Amino acid sequence: MTADQGADERRVAHLLRRNGVGPDSEAPTPRRPITPSRVIPAGAPLPARPPEPDDIPPWRTPPAPPPPPPAPLPPPVVLLGPPPGPIEVIVTLTPEQAPGPTWRERLAAAVRRIGRPWQILGALTLTVTPIPGTGYSAATTWHYTVSLARQDLGVGWGYATGGIPLALALLLVVRRGGTLLRLAALAVTLVGAVGAISWYDPIQLITGVPR
Repeated sequence: MTADQGADERRVAHLLRRNGVGPDSEAPTPRRPITPSRVIPAGAPLPARPPEPDDIPPWRTPPAPPPPPPAPLPPPVVLLGPPPGPIEVIVTLTPEQAPGPTWRERLAAAVRRIGRPWQILGALTLTVTPIPGTGYSAATTWHYTVSLARQDLGVGWGYATGGIPLALALLLVVRRGGTLLRLAALAVTLVGAVGAISWYDPIQLITGVPR
């Protein structure tokens, strides 16, 4: 460069030398990094002194205090008296109930209480067998007698004539057991009691109007 350089040229040459451009350039001065020691928020007052290494900023919330220590455990409970005995478990097993009898078995048991099968058959045979000399059986004869008592003496006498012998024969069989003659008497009085019954009796009993 010549000695008669203008002011602009000299300014440009100076900047080039500072930036290390050109033969007569200067070494650039290294920049020192800026290390912030404290950041103060906007609007906060400036501190009166520089911070120490262990100082806490005034705008920071202090930590919560440590929790209190746990309460001590209560003393163990001491039981007074003898130690408990062994635990006993009693299991009661209920046996399964056998199934009840069927209606056929109950009917057969009721028949056996009345009498044996041959006694029942023999009594029915005697009831319907005609009496020699009359041609009518004992059941038919007693049925006619009860019906005649109802017709001639009244309804009450008919029920009494047929019901009282039937009740006596039934009581004798139930209390003392069935025999051939007792069962025959029960069958005869049962057939005879039917002769004292009429379908109009309930109507007459309710209304009081005779037939």
